[in-house]
Amino acid sequence: MDPSQVTIPPLKDLNIDNITENVILINSLCQDARMKYVLERLVSHLHDFARETRLSSDEWMAGIQFLTATGKICSDVRQEFILLSDVLGLSLLVDSINHPKPPNSTEGTVLGPFHTHEAPTLGQGESISQDPAGEPLLVACSVRDTRGNPIEQVKIDIWETDSTGHYDVQHADRQGPDGRCVMRSDAQGNFWFRAIKPVPYPIPHDGPVGALLKKLHRHPYRPSHMHFMFEKEGYDHLITSLYLHNDPYETSDAVFGVKDTLVVDLGRVDAALAAKYGVAEGAWLMTYDFVLVTESETADLRAYNSKVALDKLGRKVKIVNGLPIPDLD
Repeated sequence: MDPSQVTIPPLKDLNIDNITENVILINSLCQDARMKYVLERLVSHLHDFARETRLSSDEWMAGIQFLTATGKICSDVRQEFILLSDVLGLSLLVDSINHPKPPNSTEGTVLGPFHTHEAPTLGQGESISQDPAGEPLLVACSVRDTRGNPIEQVKIDIWETDSTGHYDVQHADRQGPDGRCVMRSDAQGNFWFRAIKPVPYPIPHDGPVGALLKKLHRHPYRPSHMHFMFEKEGYDHLITSLYLHNDPYETSDAVFGVKDTLVVDLGRVDAALAAKYGVAEGAWLMTYDFVLVTESETADLRAYNSKVALDKLGRKVKIVNGLPIPDLD
């Protein structure tokens, strides 16, 4: 960068009292208003954190080494940074901010680190699990809008663990995807498939995140659940899960994902359902009516929530492209 082409403020004799304002000052040369705002708040909070905790050099280096180790263990099938975000509650917070839901719609929750893009496309009634040890489960659900109208041709990603509490990608000898699929809702907004009863399981805790949980005296377990992700043009992207009622970890999920509206009681398949769906009578039964929100509904609610929240913090902002930036007018 040619210094003659840019007016750079003098950066000398910086100390505890003036370092923050000077870092913000030079970052303010950025012409992207949103990026400038995000960096201004990031630097402010990072510097305040260091001041408030009187962060030591050893602690700072330990943090750098922890983040380095977190990055090194990441792979195509293991995202340790998402796991770190999950156990710190950041994943749920970001989802709640970006995908607010009106009261009559299905709430979102965390994606988790084990979603993949190699799931097979299956038709109605097919089985997503090849695990012979799992307890058979019929899942029969619907997808509707906030007015109760069925939504057809919604792309639905579904994934769950096997009966040992492991996702397919956690098995070194796996032959291909298992316990997951992509399917679409029918003209009535319905979709159904065969699976196995979800079981509780520990998140991967053999890496940096596991070591952090141990230091914090926290367990690594997630309650029994099944993941769902819904996509259709014009509707807000929904990532959610259904959790089993009375699971031993229902109220202490390691990644904070459980919400009352997403907790379900399993039933049993009776003779009529067995005949209708061609499954064994007595199998477990999971039912749920998912409600999607339009993109415009979500955008309006997100902008409103952002303005209210930042007004309470005393920050004067305006909403541009759905995101807050400083209001300098």
